[in-house]
This record gives sequence, C-alpha cells and structure tokens, in this order.
Amino acid sequence: MIYKIRIILDAQEDIFRDIEIDASSSMEEFHNAIAQSFGFLGNEMASFYTCDDEWNQDEEIALFDMSENGSDVRLMNETFLEDVMTRNSPKLIYVYDFLSMWTFFVELADIVENEPGVSYPNLLFSFGELPETPPEKNFESKPAFDFDDTFENYDDLDFDENWN
Repeated sequence: MIYKIRIILDAQEDIFRDIEIDASSSMEEFHNAIAQSFGFLGNEMASFYTCDDEWNQDEEIALFDMSENGSDVRLMNETFLEDVMTRNSPKLIYVYDFLSMWTFFVELADIVENEPGVSYPNLLFSFGELPETPPEKNFESKPAFDFDDTFENYDDLDFDENWN
C-alpha cells in the first residue's frame, strides 16, 4: 500500500509538500524523504511525535537514542510507517533540527495501491519556499498558578512557615 501524505510547515504562510511513500517504509526513510523534499541536508537531529486529532503531542519516535543507558524511546529505524500512521490515527508532528525547531504537521491524505513503474518515495507536489530561518514559535502558556495573587495571607497556604 502507498500512503499519500501532506507535510505542512508550522508557519503563517502556506508551505507544504505532498509525498507518496510505501506504507512498509521505516520512519527513518520517511524522515529522509521529508528532509529532501524541503531541501534540508538531513544531518540534524529529528523526531516524529504521535498526536491526537487536535495535534497534542504524545509519544516520541527519535532518530537516535540519546540517553546514556538506553531507554524505551522508539527509534525511526525500528519503527514502520504503517505501525504509526493509520486511518484511525492519521496525524504526526515532525520536528527537524532541535536548535532551530523546524516543526511540521504531517497528515495522511489517502491510501492507494502501488502504481507500476513509480519509485517510492515520490514527491507529488511542492508548494511554497522554505524561509531562511524557521518561523518564530510562541511558547507562552498561561501559568497554572496566578503569580499576580499576593502572598499576604499565609493562612491560605499549606505549609508550616516555622519549619526550621
């Protein structure tokens, strides 16, 4: 089976690539196809993340295991596209170059039969030029604690102020 996938840069302007790739490809092969389609050299760290329908990040699928003693992180060369991306879970987040944080939304558009004479992965469509630098990210979130609240009333806090 062949997956038709759209990869969209997280930016104000529309910049995306449509790729066809064999469903049995490794996530590392998919990473290489994305990197080439956007003109990256492919020599930076990258990870895929599973996510829900609202693009909330979940499990990481890393290019390399960077932990000192090994971990349970899934690796791209050991994970296959068809095991991660399905009709029921058609979305992934892809991050290339952790210093620059190029972030992409990846979505399964269709599943079709192999077409004789076509080599995969296959770049179907390219729209927009990649900017010189990655789009700015807004990492602000509302704090869980309201720091504007004053600490004048210690009775409301759950600790012993004379602890030592």
